[in-house]
Amino acid sequence: MNILYGVPGEGMGHATRSKVIIDFLLAQNHDVQVVSSSRAYQFLNKNFPKRVHEIEGMHFAFKDSKVSKTGTVLLNVRNASKLLFQNFAEYLELKKNFKPDLVISDFETFTTLFAKKHDLPLISIDNMQVINRCKLDISIPASEKNNFSISKSIVKVKVPKADHYFISSFFDATVLKADTILVPPIVREAIINAQPQAGHHILMYQSSSNINKVTEVLHQIPEVTFYVYGFNKDLVNKNIIFKTFSEEGFVSDLASAKAVIANGGFSFISEAVYLKKPVYSFPLQDQFEQFVNAAYIEKLGFGRHFEQLSTDNLKAFLFDISKFNHNLASYSQKGNTVLFEKLKNYLETL
Repeated sequence: MNILYGVPGEGMGHATRSKVIIDFLLAQNHDVQVVSSSRAYQFLNKNFPKRVHEIEGMHFAFKDSKVSKTGTVLLNVRNASKLLFQNFAEYLELKKNFKPDLVISDFETFTTLFAKKHDLPLISIDNMQVINRCKLDISIPASEKNNFSISKSIVKVKVPKADHYFISSFFDATVLKADTILVPPIVREAIINAQPQAGHHILMYQSSSNINKVTEVLHQIPEVTFYVYGFNKDLVNKNIIFKTFSEEGFVSDLASAKAVIANGGFSFISEAVYLKKPVYSFPLQDQFEQFVNAAYIEKLGFGRHFEQLSTDNLKAFLFDISKFNHNLASYSQKGNTVLFEKLKNYLETL
């Protein structure tokens, strides 16, 4: 089967989980062509040379460690002509050289439109659709109601009327719509093969915060060693060890961590839960999907949901680590076998 696969450029979680699925599809003798942009394109093109096509994607603008709605609109308006021209050129090239039988979208617009234009079967595989297609069993405060409404509207129109939705999730939710199933989080082979152990350091994955703020907070707990990724630095500053990213080093540090600190990104939190690491989560403001992930971390007793990084919050989190470890001990997931089995069975019906 010829499959066109779409991956957005924003957020490397889309790219890393899509790589897992693309590897599976290729092993099943499907011919897969991929479209993506930005860092995700670079990552996927390195892993699947001659299979990945670069398009111009939408981008987020950030200000004061949160998404700037006005900045995001202005940034994408400025890039609109480039987006339309490059994507139309890529559309013509794909149409001429590749005849898909099926389209899979990980919350990506170009491939969704391609499927609609050519009346092709469309499958959605992502975590975002939980906001629109499931009932969330969490309390949504008044401050998040508007973000919930906006996010639901965006998710609803992002990959509309797909033939089937596979929603990746580390928490249970009641499915409200047809042709929709929940599957466990899609995890990298390196995470599956990792040997988790209870270490003494805490791993922090962070790029949106101010490095001075991070340093100030972590220095207040000198008895703990922190490994910090995301600032593209190799530096030792008292009890903080800043590290540049490498997959092998990152996975090793995650597997041996005592706990993790992050915003609310789904992929990193899912990997931490898979390896049974307590999570301190402080979501980016105005990112409702991150709020949902952090809220479920607290609801399940896998960690804490805080509005910001602070010394007092971190001390409260550390105080309850044994409780989080107890709760995480009951989490169970057999790699990606559930998704692979259900996806294989579905493709056989087409």
